[in-house]
Amino acid sequence: MMAYVTTAVYVLNGALVGIFGMVLSASFCDIVWTAKKRLIMAGSMAAILLLQGGLSLWLEPTVIPYLYPFITHLPLVLVLCLLNGKLLWPVVSVLTAYLCCQLRRWLALLAVVLVSGGELVQEVTELVVTVPLLLLLLHFVSPAVRTVSRETSSVQFRFGLIPALGYGFDYFTRIYTDLLSKGSPAAVEFMPFVCSVAYLVFVLRTSEEKQVRSRLEQTQATLNLQVSQAVREIEALRKSDRRAAAYRHDLRHHMQYLAACIENGRTEQAQTYIKGICSEIEAQKVTVFCENEAANLIFSAFAGRAKEQGVSISIAARIPQNLSIEESDLCVLLSNALENALHACAKIVQRGQSAGIEVSAYEKSGQFFLQVINPCDEEVTFSEGIPVTYRPGHGIGVRSICAIAERYGGIYAFSAKDGQFVLRVSLFTVD
Repeated sequence: MMAYVTTAVYVLNGALVGIFGMVLSASFCDIVWTAKKRLIMAGSMAAILLLQGGLSLWLEPTVIPYLYPFITHLPLVLVLCLLNGKLLWPVVSVLTAYLCCQLRRWLALLAVVLVSGGELVQEVTELVVTVPLLLLLLHFVSPAVRTVSRETSSVQFRFGLIPALGYGFDYFTRIYTDLLSKGSPAAVEFMPFVCSVAYLVFVLRTSEEKQVRSRLEQTQATLNLQVSQAVREIEALRKSDRRAAAYRHDLRHHMQYLAACIENGRTEQAQTYIKGICSEIEAQKVTVFCENEAANLIFSAFAGRAKEQGVSISIAARIPQNLSIEESDLCVLLSNALENALHACAKIVQRGQSAGIEVSAYEKSGQFFLQVINPCDEEVTFSEGIPVTYRPGHGIGVRSICAIAERYGGIYAFSAKDGQFVLRVSLFTVD
């Protein structure tokens, strides 16, 4: 009976460690998971496990560890390359996941030492710690590892050196040779311990540097928007000054014409002329969208740009002058939201189709609400609810919107459905 229990535990542990490594490898890859990709990954995992099980029945159990890189790691790398579209990072992901798999074994060896157990204690301990350990790694380590996948190839290569050394050392000294079996437990576990510590330190340090760069990018984007807005305002003032100068120049001619009409008794003609001048002046009047001066400047600037590009825009705004949001944050939020919407509409207009933007913004009960709707005829890729793009220089605006929402303890939501892209942001304006 005990023999059956031992075999069952061994088989279950073997399957679970395979699932552990494959799930972790997939989580380390920066893959935009669609339903199709999830299905491919699940099918591949099942196929690899079936291959392992079939070979275990056909071959001697002692042979399987020698074949493991070829029946598990290599197929997994190929599948992740297909899903990720890259070569280097899937390799690094699998090697890194293998290094994390060693944590199960180290914890199990510790349990064996503490309770003076044998192989069965090690197998049972590995079974018990697998799921909690996987959840911890998925929550804390995977996001940090994925940040490295967006770095340059040289950074990715350096990151993969530690897991690669750990992988090679483990297989050379434990699987393909018996070098480690001849040493003391302290010596046996020294190299895995060093690799693990170095790996975690490197991950955390790289993630921290990534966050610093992201904050710098956001700051730079904010400054660029402020500069752009200032330039647009100066240009608007120049146009207004030129119109005023032209009006002053023409005023004398208008008065001369009206005086001549009155002298000659052509009162009706003079009245028609005056109405025409009034209509012209009314057309040049600045539109007031809301009470908030900063928001009104942003709305006015983008309304003018939209008109120039043939894009219709509807703005319904009730934003008071006194708003508990930093003026710079409000400008960045509105500018990024409208910039993205206008960019999408401009591409549609260029194809000879009509496009329009609908904007709603208001403050109520200590909260600021913003909604921007624009047409979208292209497929939008989302990652964790946020639209992503891999085009250089793009995506900073979306990250800025998310950062501002998080700064004010608010929420944001992006959606693309039925040919419309919708952005909703809610900020708490009362401390």
